[in-house]
Amino acid sequence: MIQRLQSLFLAISSLLTLAAFFSAIYDRAMEDPKLWIGYGLTIAFVVSMGMNITAIFLFKNRTSQITWVKRAMFIHLIGMGFCIGTLFSLGGIGNYLWDEALGTAYVVFGLLCQLAALRFINKDEQLVRSMDRIR
Repeated sequence: MIQRLQSLFLAISSLLTLAAFFSAIYDRAMEDPKLWIGYGLTIAFVVSMGMNITAIFLFKNRTSQITWVKRAMFIHLIGMGFCIGTLFSLGGIGNYLWDEALGTAYVVFGLLCQLAALRFINKDEQLVRSMDRIR
């Protein structure tokens, strides 16, 4: 489980997403008067982290793991949309918004880790299929 590289990428993605909760972009999203942006961001990130952790434990069923990671990436994209929308509603990336941009970078790097994990899962699946053809 842990010796596989995609499990490490999924764990790093979950940790980066968790780090976004402690960044300034999350605080700014929760300052929304209606709170729908903050709640949407929270729900998207919690569901994405949960799906990543579930996908780590699906290492024996790679096709199911691919499905879980793709769905987690979609939900993570929704959360990233909330982050980018919050960042641009604050006036874009200026001299005073570096903390918010750093929080958004956590989210982007989390998505890139999910993409890398998906790539390595697909490589494993192709390797197993090629070995089955040899038998």
